[in-house]
Amino acid sequence: MVAIIDYGVGNLFSLVSSFAAIGEKAAATRDASVIKNADRIILPGVGAFKDAADKLNATGMADIVRQQCSAGKPLMGICLGMQLLFDRSFEFGEHEGLGLIEGSVRPISDVIPAGLKIPHIGWNALSIKRESPIFEYTDEGDHVYFVHSFYAADCDDSVIAVSEYGAPLTAAVSKDNVFGCQFHPEKSGSVGLAILKAFCRI
Repeated sequence: MVAIIDYGVGNLFSLVSSFAAIGEKAAATRDASVIKNADRIILPGVGAFKDAADKLNATGMADIVRQQCSAGKPLMGICLGMQLLFDRSFEFGEHEGLGLIEGSVRPISDVIPAGLKIPHIGWNALSIKRESPIFEYTDEGDHVYFVHSFYAADCDDSVIAVSEYGAPLTAAVSKDNVFGCQFHPEKSGSVGLAILKAFCRI
């Protein structure tokens, strides 16, 4: 069973539906016992980093996620959920993340050419940089759906895929049992479902 962390931020219904579509049981929950008994964890997220980090801490989910990751349970962060995996974010100030992957979250305006629209919204191709179990059913150049104004930086050792938007932006990361997708697998059609399926095989 996949536990989707419900801390008041995220597209929970779409994620539950996506796992159902690939024949996997998933539940949106903030029940510590359910999370501890789950086989895998999804950390979703939309909105502002500080707000999400505050809610993650206030609900006690931050500590539970760290504990479960330390125990070796597979975790995938999605969109803002991926950004929360890092040490810190510079989104409207400096804010502490979960510290599960080394790196920081910075504005894409720092690296993309002037004139490109922010946020980066739409379908972009994946350029796979390293083999990863979450890409077991994914091919180079497969397209996935993005919505973001900030990106993961200072994390070369964990980057497994990038996507070009005027500059190569981090699209996916991995460190041990922790994975992250800047894009939304639950909004990325068959490619996204294949990534979720591969995650369920880990």
